[in-house]
Amino acid sequence: MWVELVLALAVGLAAIGFTIAGQGPNDYTVLGLGLVEVAMVAQAVIGGIAPAAGDPPSGSLLEWWMYMVAALLIPPAAIFWSLIERTRWASLILATAALGIAVMVWRMYTIWVFQQAE
Repeated sequence: MWVELVLALAVGLAAIGFTIAGQGPNDYTVLGLGLVEVAMVAQAVIGGIAPAAGDPPSGSLLEWWMYMVAALLIPPAAIFWSLIERTRWASLILATAALGIAVMVWRMYTIWVFQQAE
C-alpha cells in the first residue's frame, strides 16, 4: 500500500509539473501511470488471497472490492484519453488519475485495517 501511495503521488506531482511546463503526456507520465496500474493489479491479487489466508479486512470486503475495481479502471481510461488528447491538458488528466488513485489506495487501506464492518 505504501509503495502504491508514494508511486501514485510521485506520478501525479510529476504530471502536474509537466502540465505547468506546457508539455503533453510523455514516457514518464504514461509509463508511470502504467506502473501504478501494475501495482494495483498486484494489490488485487493479494486482496483476493489474503482473506482466504486468514487476513480478512476489518471493514466491508464488498466496499474494498468496489474501490479496487474502480481503481483498476481509472489508469487505462486516463492513459487512453491522454493519448487521444496529446495537449498539455492531457498531462493534467494523468495527474488527476494518479492523485485519485492515491486517495483510493488510502481509503482501501483504512477499510482493510481500521474500519469496523457493520
